[in-house]
Amino acid sequence: MRSDHHRRTRADERIDEIDISPTKLLADIEALKAERDAAQAQAAEYLQALQRERAEFQNFRRRTTEERDREAGLAGDLLLFKVLTLADDFDRAIESRPTSAETASWVEGVAAIDRKLRQLLESEGLQPIEVRPGLAFDPRQHEALVSVPGSEQPEGSIVAELQRGYRIRDRILRPARVAIAARPDDGQPAAAEPGPRVN
Repeated sequence: MRSDHHRRTRADERIDEIDISPTKLLADIEALKAERDAAQAQAAEYLQALQRERAEFQNFRRRTTEERDREAGLAGDLLLFKVLTLADDFDRAIESRPTSAETASWVEGVAAIDRKLRQLLESEGLQPIEVRPGLAFDPRQHEALVSVPGSEQPEGSIVAELQRGYRIRDRILRPARVAIAARPDDGQPAAAEPGPRVN
């Protein structure tokens, strides 16, 4: 009869080949820890790259939205600026309206259309710029076309509105064109000062 010592299988031989010494096990543990640390570092690097890409995409989306809104706003402003020429025509028509009884209904019709146009402009955020005689000239809101001597207004103050100006929300769409008071001793408009002669 054979002893158990001689009946070793291939599995038994493999078991014997496995090194289970503490030194070998510690080395294996250190190698696995190093692999884990490397995998975690790479995962962290991938996460940072993904977060950067996401932030860049969000910035890109925000910029394109802002650009689209700005372009839409500019297109709307351009259309409103063109509509202002109609408002100017209504201003002129109302200023030079006939006063006869026969044209009273026609004048009232023009005034009603003008009111509707003003309401439309206001609904789009347009407000007329304040202009009245004696108001101080503000170059951010007003454009001086002429200076008027002898107006009895303080120098540099507004004498008259020549063309209505408008603001849209927080900015000027078109400045109000005005005449301003010149110095009492100044007999000529400020813009008409003589320059050097050219022969």
